[in-house]
Amino acid sequence: MRKNIVAGNWKMNNDLAATKTLISELENQVKTSEAEVMIAPTFTNLLEASKLLKDCNIEVIAQNMHFAENGAYTGEISASMLKSVGVTTVILGHSERREYFNETDEILKQKVEAALENNMRVVFCFGEQLEDRKSENHFNIVEGQIKNVLFHLETEAWKNIVLAYEPVWAIGTGETASPEQAQEMHKFIRGLVNSNYNDIVSENVSILYGGSVKPANAKEIFSNPDVDGGLIGGAALNAESFMAIVNAF
Repeated sequence: MRKNIVAGNWKMNNDLAATKTLISELENQVKTSEAEVMIAPTFTNLLEASKLLKDCNIEVIAQNMHFAENGAYTGEISASMLKSVGVTTVILGHSERREYFNETDEILKQKVEAALENNMRVVFCFGEQLEDRKSENHFNIVEGQIKNVLFHLETEAWKNIVLAYEPVWAIGTGETASPEQAQEMHKFIRGLVNSNYNDIVSENVSILYGGSVKPANAKEIFSNPDVDGGLIGGAALNAESFMAIVNAF
């Protein structure tokens, strides 16, 4: 049975003091959650976050990682470095990494492989731009992003894959795909996995929605049969709004 997951991507926000404050606000509220809860602080605060949450059911995850194990990659972080501070899940392929840091499908394929080789779980992000949606090419874009990076993997690897659909036009814009649009794409994605693997894999992979989820719309979005939670941006920076989304299940 697939899991309901709510993951907060803090992006480049919250210094150490703010991280401690937000964690203290969250950890007392999340104990009875029916969803699996994750937060992704910045790299510099992963160790402290892991220590603070070692006895809590909030998982600390990373926002990115490099595909190499070590070497002359100034400013980069490897899978083993993440694991050494207690982090075993990583977000890969976020639209901001693709757009601002030129991460291609080939780069992401290497990153996914590196994470899986290190027994890490991957939250793999993908989604279309506004022009793709307007030209009705959004299904092709999403299929290509998933196929190019994931569909060479062995069936067994999928137990460590979480999918996160990000309609890029709905991130940080105040726009949100309607619940019907979200379900339509999530159903399409699950069908792709089914046709390339089998119904066991497709029915067990969690597919998160990552486009401006808020307390006001979370329950309606999460009520769709193929939406298994959310990858939350801005609303994850406030404990009250994040917990309202977590408790929308």
